Amino acid sequence: MKFIHTADWHLGKLVHGIYMTEDQREVLNQFVKLVEEEKPDAVVIAGDLYDRSVPPTDAVELLDEILYKINVELKTPIVAIAGNHDSAERLSFGSSWYRNSHFYLTGKLQNDFQPVRLNGVNFYLVPYAEPGMVRQLLKEETLHSHQEAMKAIIGKIEENLNPNEPNVFVGHASVLGGNTSDSERTLSVGGSGCVSHDLFAPFSYTALGHLHSSDAIKHDKIFYSGSLLKYSFSEAKQRKSVSIVEMNEDGTFQVRYHSLTPKQDMRELEGHLEELLDPSFYEKEKVDDYLKITLHDEGALIDPINKLRQVYPNVLHLERKILLTDMEKKQSYSVKREEKKSEIDLFEQFYQEMTTAEFTVEKKGVMADVIEKVLVEEVQK
Repeated sequence: MKFIHTADWHLGKLVHGIYMTEDQREVLNQFVKLVEEEKPDAVVIAGDLYDRSVPPTDAVELLDEILYKINVELKTPIVAIAGNHDSAERLSFGSSWYRNSHFYLTGKLQNDFQPVRLNGVNFYLVPYAEPGMVRQLLKEETLHSHQEAMKAIIGKIEENLNPNEPNVFVGHASVLGGNTSDSERTLSVGGSGCVSHDLFAPFSYTALGHLHSSDAIKHDKIFYSGSLLKYSFSEAKQRKSVSIVEMNEDGTFQVRYHSLTPKQDMRELEGHLEELLDPSFYEKEKVDDYLKITLHDEGALIDPINKLRQVYPNVLHLERKILLTDMEKKQSYSVKREEKKSEIDLFEQFYQEMTTAEFTVEKKGVMADVIEKVLVEEVQK
């Protein structure tokens, strides 16, 4: 059977003050077209359909529109769970009668770990749940970490799991060693929010959400689909795609990746202000992309953000490279008093420790004149 694995749509996402809903609509329409072309036996959504528990109205309407197209118009079964950004109770609404159209949505974890069976494949749906909720649900007081909670859940699943059939785990978790990004909400501090990959050994394929890169972890049977779009500049170099999985009767499978193309990409640009504003440079660029720009200029600049936005209207973040490097040096700078050094030598040491700029002969001459003037004034007093 064939299924498409996706996750982390984060509908209603706000990035640097901009709602991403129309960008999400663009790639979701591409996704619907892909479903129409591939004709999968199921679409798997591994959590974080929304970006927050109470999403904006247009995000709710967009989700309703897309799921209707996939499930009702294209008659494609949907297997979906809630993630840590979703409201489990909100997504659980209507789940009992959704099943009549083969829409299997599990919002809230329940003590019933029976699989959804589609075309000979068993899908085990495990929505995100805090360890405390799992502890209460399973009545096991020893469960305090995500690792312990997930181990207990999978233990319950294994009680009735048939290892001779293809079994797919659908979950929302952070696997130990996975590459994270700035736009992912930490599940717990100190690494206690992570689970080990060996827990998923009983399953033919583990379809996860939460980490936003499809390359977040390298494993033969555990996969993240990655987020629908880039949601922070830490994701600027990530590939965004959905996974097309063709599973055989013995549980072996092949995975293909299909890239989704946003209306506006999220990218980083570096250079001097004059260079970035030169038509010979920006005419080769897609200027309406969402941009983080790092300027290499030294010295004062007058209103650089507005100058840049005349050419690049969606500059979301601007920073100075020299200031960033200087800040790193300041954090490690410790004052050392060396009485045998001259004033100009002490200032040169200070200058080199506080800035990356070269202390040129010209600068040294200017500073020497200033120091001499100050010393003369001190003597005259």
